[in-house]
Amino acid sequence: MAEELDPVDVVTVGVGWTGGIIAKELAQADYDVVGLERGGERDTDDWLTVHDELGYALRYKLMQDLSRETLTFRHEPDDTALPMRRYGAFLPGTGVGGAGVHWNGITWRFLPYDFEIESETIDEYGEDAIPEDMQLQDWGITYEELEPYYDEFEYTAGISGVAGNIEGEIQDEGNPYEGPRARDYPLPPMMQTPSLEVFAEGADAAGYEPFMQPSANLSETYENPDGINLGQCEYCGYCERFGCEWGAKSDPTVTVLPAAEDTGNFELRTHSNVVELLYDEDDEAVTGVKYVDSRTNTVYEQPADVVALTAYVLNNVRLLLLSGIGEPYDPETGEGVVGKNYCYQNMGGSATGFFEDEEWNLYMGAGALGASFDDINGDNFDHEDEDFLHGGNVAINQTGERPIANNPVPEDTPSWGSEFKEASLEYNHSRLEISCQGAVLPFQDNYLDLDPNYTDDYGLPLLRMTFNWHDQDYALAEYGSDVCEEVMAEMGADQVDASGGLEGDFDIIPYQTTHNTGGAIMGADPDESVVNNYLQCWDAHNLFVPGASAFVHNSGYNPTGTVGALAFRAAEGIEEYLEEPEVLADPET
Repeated sequence: MAEELDPVDVVTVGVGWTGGIIAKELAQADYDVVGLERGGERDTDDWLTVHDELGYALRYKLMQDLSRETLTFRHEPDDTALPMRRYGAFLPGTGVGGAGVHWNGITWRFLPYDFEIESETIDEYGEDAIPEDMQLQDWGITYEELEPYYDEFEYTAGISGVAGNIEGEIQDEGNPYEGPRARDYPLPPMMQTPSLEVFAEGADAAGYEPFMQPSANLSETYENPDGINLGQCEYCGYCERFGCEWGAKSDPTVTVLPAAEDTGNFELRTHSNVVELLYDEDDEAVTGVKYVDSRTNTVYEQPADVVALTAYVLNNVRLLLLSGIGEPYDPETGEGVVGKNYCYQNMGGSATGFFEDEEWNLYMGAGALGASFDDINGDNFDHEDEDFLHGGNVAINQTGERPIANNPVPEDTPSWGSEFKEASLEYNHSRLEISCQGAVLPFQDNYLDLDPNYTDDYGLPLLRMTFNWHDQDYALAEYGSDVCEEVMAEMGADQVDASGGLEGDFDIIPYQTTHNTGGAIMGADPDESVVNNYLQCWDAHNLFVPGASAFVHNSGYNPTGTVGALAFRAAEGIEEYLEEPEVLADPET
C-alpha cells in the first residue's frame, strides 16, 4: 500500500537540466515544486581532487546501475533483443544534476532548417528526396519562436562563444550559418590552443569557415541573471564523465538548482525512483506520481497539479509506456506515437593525423574546448547530387588526454610489443583527430517500446531499443570522412588515417555519444506527436515532457542547448497552465 503525501503544485521526475530549469522557473513564480531524483545528492565539494580516470571515466561512477535497470537492444523488429549488461555506446547518468554533471559542455543551437526540415526539404528538393521509410516531419515550432529560450539558457549557464549572426548581421569571427540571435554570448570564447589554430588554418585552406565552438566551460568568472557566481575554467582536462570542483563547467547543481532552493519553494528528494505516472484516462490528466524510496523500499504517491517528466530520454519514454499514456508506436503500420522517431548520432566520419615534428600538450584541455565549421551541416550546402539529407558539424576538440585511455598510434602499428610502445611514446601528444558529428534522421523501423521478456528490479518491463543504420547514414558518414581527410591533409599531417565512414550494423559496444533522442516527439498534430510546442502531452493536459525525447530527429550537434531552450519553453507553458488550465497549443488553432 502506497503512502499518499500532501499535494503540491508541480512535481518533476528527474532533477537534471530540464528538471532544474523547471524547478527554478516555477519556484521563482511562487509555486511549490518537488523534485524527485532516483540518485543521490551532489555538489562541487564531491569533486575536490577527484581526478580519478579509472573510477569515473572507465568504471562509470556517475552512471546508472545496469544491474538494477538497463535496456534491451536489437537491430531489427524481428530480432530478439538482449539486455545491455555493460556500458557501451551511451552513458545515462544518475544522481542530482543527471547527465548535466558529467557532460562536456558543448552547447549548440539547432539550425532554423532543423525545426522545419520536412517543409524545407520538400520546397528545395521535392517530395521524392525523402525516402519512403524516412519519417521526416516538422517540429511544430520555428527557430524564431525558440530563439528567446535559447538566449535564456545561454545566459543562465554562462556560455562562452562568439556570435556569427546578430539580428541578421553576419559577424566576422562566429558561425556564419547559425540562425539570427538577439545578442552575443554572455562570455567570450575559450582560448585558441595551437592544435585548434592548426585546425582553423587547415579548414580555411580547404575552403571552409571555422570558428570557436560554444562552451559551457566558462572562459571567465561570471554572475548569471539569478545572481549565481560561476568559476573560470582551469583547462585541467577532467570534464566529460567528471564533475567540476571549480564550478567552472556550468551544470544544474551550480546554476538552476541553487536558484530554485533560494526561493524556499523547492524541495529536493533524492533516492526517489518514480515507477509510474498516475493517469486518469477519462479526464486525460495525471493526478501525480508513484515512487519508491530506494533506501527503505517505502512506496509513496505524490499528488500534483502538474507533473513534469524531466528524466533522461529513455526513462521519459519508458514511464509513458509503463503508465499507458499515449498510443504506443507500431512500426508495421507507422501508427501510434510513443516510442516513435528514436534517433542517435552519426560519428562515422573522422580523420586522424600523425605529426612527426609537432607536440601540443594534449593532456591540457576542457570538455568543450574546440573549433569547428558548419559548411556541411543541415542544408548549408547543395544536396541535389547527394544520397543523403542534412549533414554534420566538423570539429576538433582538445578535451584533455588522460593517461589510461589514450594510446594513439598509426593504423599499421602492431597492437602490442616494442613497436607499439615506441609509437605510443612518439605520438602521445603529436596526434590530432577531427570528426564530423552527423545528424540522424528518423526511420520507420527505429523506435522504442517495452520488452516482453526482461524486467527491472521492481518487476517492470525494460525499455527495448530497435535501431540500425540506413543508407542515409552510410552516405553521410562517407561524405563527412572525405571532408575530414581533406582538412587534415591541409593541416600538414605527415600521415592521415581516415575512417572512410560507417561499417556494418550499428554497434552498441564501443562508446560513441550519449546523444539519444526522440520517442516522445513534439509537433502540431496529436496523431503524429506526443507533445505540443509547449511540451504539453496531448493525452494528459497537465503532463509536460521536455528533454531530448521531444526531438523529432537529431541534428548534427550536441543536444543540450536545445534541451535547455525547450525546458524554459515548457516552464513558461506550465506557468500559463497553472494560471488557466487548458491545452496551450490546440491543433485547431
